[in-house]
Amino acid sequence: MSSVLRKAKHAILPVPKQEAIINLSGSRDIEWSYIASRLRMGPGYAFDFGCGFGNMCIHAVQKGYKVMALDLEPGPFPWTHPNVEIIRGDLLKLELPDQAFDYILNCSTVEHVGVAGRYGVAVEETDGDLAAMQRLRRMLKPAGKMLITIPCGRDAAIVPWHRVYGKERLPKLLNGYVIEDEAYWVKRNDNVWYPADRGTALAYVPSAHPTNAFLTCYALGCFVLSKA
Repeated sequence: MSSVLRKAKHAILPVPKQEAIINLSGSRDIEWSYIASRLRMGPGYAFDFGCGFGNMCIHAVQKGYKVMALDLEPGPFPWTHPNVEIIRGDLLKLELPDQAFDYILNCSTVEHVGVAGRYGVAVEETDGDLAAMQRLRRMLKPAGKMLITIPCGRDAAIVPWHRVYGKERLPKLLNGYVIEDEAYWVKRNDNVWYPADRGTALAYVPSAHPTNAFLTCYALGCFVLSKA
């Protein structure tokens, strides 16, 4: 009887939907799939900047590439392969080869360079991200390409998590590069990613959270870059 009455009540007064909490869930699905879809079949030599747990490394290996994988503090890969060399260290301090790489994979990494408080970064470097992009540019072969995904929206530094690239900072970040392909995504109130145009993405208001980076949000920018 009670279940019948409950159904009748809800038919008259529908249960209000709770508003979704906007966060970064699903962002890696978009970023990894974008990079994977733009990485041509090898052979070749790839540099994975901010390799993490090797998600992009293993994809590059299976497309025929040898990979140099760099991270400040990479987690243990759940696999091993003779065509992957793992290096720990700071991109801006290591001796790395110039004009050596066919592809540079830069998945949600450069926005952290010089932002103190995360990934072992102790010293704030205001333009660390810009310096990193110029260092990576020198590492590309003349016909090489960078596959990069970054936070987009209104320009911001969400300390200690990341930077967000908008109308002012994005051109500085991409200085010296040609955009060969670009795609943007934004989240709406249902916490689902939707394709967007450049203007909508760069106007997106990023959110912040004091203790959990996952509970922040921004628009996504995905690019194929070559040397200007």
